[in-house]
Amino acid sequence: QVQLVESGGGLVQPGGSLRLSCVFSGPIFSTATMGWYRQAPEKQRELVAAITSGGSTNYADSVKGRFAISRENAKNTVYLQMNSLKPEDTTVYYCNAQWKVFTANTCWGQGTQVTVSA
Repeated sequence: QVQLVESGGGLVQPGGSLRLSCVFSGPIFSTATMGWYRQAPEKQRELVAAITSGGSTNYADSVKGRFAISRENAKNTVYLQMNSLKPEDTTVYYCNAQWKVFTANTCWGQGTQVTVSA
């Protein structure tokens, strides 16, 4: 049973930085595409950043140049480095894993709150 455990959220002032971490429990992390999503109240969950097993990345336009996603396969961990944070980045961030073993699979973390406020 794959589980994702996020950490690193919190309160930060505008212009500040945070690094989110997501640990993937299971033997197939290196083959999974990992992503960070966020969901504001009464809005749809949106992709923030994703990284494939080969290291290719893509970002939402709203975070390009400010956020960076990376992975450390030896630690089964994906990171989201968030710089130059803005109040509009405030919401819950979710880690997601997608992989295929005979069939497509996906798993979500429990979410971590990021609050950007003076």
